[in-house]
Amino acid sequence: MYGVRGYFPSREIGPAMDVNMHSDRTNYEILAEIGEGAYGKVYKGREVHGQQRLVAVKKLNIPRETENGVPAFMIREVALLRKIEYFNHPNIVKLLGVSAGLKNRSLDLTLVFEYIDQDLSTFLTRTPATGLSLEKIKDVMVQLLKGLDFLHTNMLVHRDLKPDNVLVSSRGEVKIADFGLARIYTYHIALTPCVVTLWYRAPEVLLHSGYMSSVDIWSAGCIFAELFLLRPLFRGYTEAQQLQKIFEVIGLPSEENWPRESPISYPPSWASGGPGTTLLSRLGQEENNLLLKCLEFSPTNRISASQALAHPFLAGV
Repeated sequence: MYGVRGYFPSREIGPAMDVNMHSDRTNYEILAEIGEGAYGKVYKGREVHGQQRLVAVKKLNIPRETENGVPAFMIREVALLRKIEYFNHPNIVKLLGVSAGLKNRSLDLTLVFEYIDQDLSTFLTRTPATGLSLEKIKDVMVQLLKGLDFLHTNMLVHRDLKPDNVLVSSRGEVKIADFGLARIYTYHIALTPCVVTLWYRAPEVLLHSGYMSSVDIWSAGCIFAELFLLRPLFRGYTEAQQLQKIFEVIGLPSEENWPRESPISYPPSWASGGPGTTLLSRLGQEENNLLLKCLEFSPTNRISASQALAHPFLAGV
């Protein structure tokens, strides 16, 4: 949930990284391991001094023999977290400290975050079969969209929004986490193949077309539906299958709306008659309308985070 990954090419660590080059292990004690990835592990810890807060300690280990140095995604994640930490936004996970040091011919990079005890995926598995109340769904979506609105206003696109990367505290606070794939964006970001976990991936990414911050809104729409269904809305296992499942729900777009730069040809055989004006039969008119706007095929016509917050379904929450 706090992210330990290894997708991007590497480059040498530079002065812009701005970390403390010392070990901070004396500042907290490790209590338990809570996650593991290609480059390291995430632990639950507690501050030794001061408030003795619980923290999430993300320890990344990079062998010094690595040809190209520290992976770029690590440098990018730290830089972006340092950029946004000054705003102290309530719906973005807080970075409390960064340190780096050498140990046994390896570089240890440690990120310390506020500790949140579960992610949205875990939260949903603990939800009764009767489902979440409409008030709870609204509350989660408002907090999620406020976090996205903050990121997008500051020209940041998360690019990997999914329940595993949305934290939910015991007090009901919703916080976006794991910025390993995040980028500062311009109008159209240069294409990167591994962006967004497949089930939450927008059509323009699946079609290898240009994309922008609206990819996060598509992912938020998938999460919105999942809050009702208690399961992912689109569960494909290849890009082609994922596209088919999407078009089964939202309808196949017209050939005129198919992105011209996509290397994937328009598939007229996938037409299924379209979804009409509703996507999920159990949703009311207002929530179906919001979902339809989040899952708009055209990224330029997709609703923004600020517009979604003003939608009748969420307005006044």
